[in-house]
Amino acid sequence: MLEMMNSPITWSDFEKIDMRAGTIIEVSDFPKARKPAFKLKIDFGSEIGIKQSSAQITRFYNKENLLNRQVIAVVNFPPKQIADFMSECLVLGVYDENKDVILLQPGQPASNGMKIG
Repeated sequence: MLEMMNSPITWSDFEKIDMRAGTIIEVSDFPKARKPAFKLKIDFGSEIGIKQSSAQITRFYNKENLLNRQVIAVVNFPPKQIADFMSECLVLGVYDENKDVILLQPGQPASNGMKIG
């Protein structure tokens, strides 16, 4: 598995991934998820609009400290059904040693919808 994860991709492969900065504007509990998670609504600006995502980030984050937080997400995956919820983007993070997620976010405030490249 590790070997496959380190397989090189081409520049054109990378260019297909549309990563954008967005601001979390709504957070709610997601009791139907198999693992503890939140439902997020994220504003990606006028070009992309508001997308929703399910995120297993309950270890380090609560609803209050997620609201108005900027995040980085992949916005061009097809929607994915998770329980009774349709996730429309993938919020990015890094796994710590316990496999808990630490969110990626811009180092400085960024306009919603700004492209990561």
